[in-house]
Amino acid sequence: MTVATPGPSLELGVAHFSAIALPPREFAVMAARAGFASIGLRLHPAFPGAPFYELPVGSHSAQEFKTVADSEGIKVFDIEFFVIDENFVAASHEATVAAAANIGARRLSVCGDDRDGGRLATNFFEFCVLAARYGISVDIENMGWRTVRTFRDSVAIVNSCGAENAGVLVDGIHFFRNGASLDELRANVGKVKHVQLCDVRGPAPKTSEAMIAEARSGRLAPGEGELPLKDLWAATEYGAAISVEVPLVGPVDAEAHLKHLHESALRILKPDQ
Repeated sequence: MTVATPGPSLELGVAHFSAIALPPREFAVMAARAGFASIGLRLHPAFPGAPFYELPVGSHSAQEFKTVADSEGIKVFDIEFFVIDENFVAASHEATVAAAANIGARRLSVCGDDRDGGRLATNFFEFCVLAARYGISVDIENMGWRTVRTFRDSVAIVNSCGAENAGVLVDGIHFFRNGASLDELRANVGKVKHVQLCDVRGPAPKTSEAMIAEARSGRLAPGEGELPLKDLWAATEYGAAISVEVPLVGPVDAEAHLKHLHESALRILKPDQ
């Protein structure tokens, strides 16, 4: 399969949350046929009751997934989603980390939600140590309703952690809605390892409930809202991985949705195509 990508060494990926109702095998097939080179998978719930899938090491489901992904020519980029809160214990997630490595994932995505900053940094570091044993890196994403609320908070955690495999994940909504600037990004560009494109319109929500609602059901495809996504991408100096995360909402065909996201992202990344 020939896949259009934004640069000679860059893959355009898509997050599982963009079509979370699709099990990993079906998601890999549809994402590949939509034109994506890589996918993220949600192998751990983002919150209690949230959908996720399991691909244990040695299981039939994991082997079947790898066979299908290989046949479609699509890779696994990252695994979501781990919340580092006051109850987080890195070692308790080793089976999921092992499952991630088994299917070729390169990074894990986390957020921070512990008001004890020292404990949060320690737990993040311990998770990075665990991931490193499997050849995987860890990216922390800021969210307005979490303790790690801003891009600056994410950078501070990575700095205090000091792990070589620690990075920052920049999501378009969470980056701009929570007050970050492109100058801040440029000043910390070496720490940004993954950029997720999505768009939005209108004023930023003020309450946690409204922020959550927008993140889960109010996103638009890249270029359909008001965020300066071209500038965001340019500010990374094209040094970060790039993916799209726009959840499917309503009675929309998943395959059509993924194709639309791919086409929309390319208009941001390769406007001449």
